[in-house]
Amino acid sequence: MNKGELVDSVAEKAGVTKKQADTVLTATFEAIQDAVAAGNKVVLVGFGSFEKRDRKAREGRNPKTGEVMEIPATTVPAFTAGKLFKEKVSGNGTEA
Repeated sequence: MNKGELVDSVAEKAGVTKKQADTVLTATFEAIQDAVAAGNKVVLVGFGSFEKRDRKAREGRNPKTGEVMEIPATTVPAFTAGKLFKEKVSGNGTEA
C-alpha cells in the first residue's frame, strides 16, 4: 500500500474527503518525524513506538572487492510494533 492508497482507505473509514485525510496523514507523519528527530520517543498505544537509535561504528566489507572498510557511527529511526499490531499481523488477534 502506498500513501495514496492509505489516504483513500483513511478517507473511507473516517468518512472524510481524500484531501482532508491527506492533510491529516501528512501532518501526523511530520509530527512523528519532528519528535523523533528531536530525540523524543513517540508511543501510539496498540500500534507501536518510534524512536531514534544510535548505531556504533563497525567493520564491514565491500561486496564487490571483499575489502574491509570502516562503517561510521550513525543515528537511525526505529519502529517497534505494539502488542495489538503484532497480534493482528500474526492472525492471533481479534478482528476490529
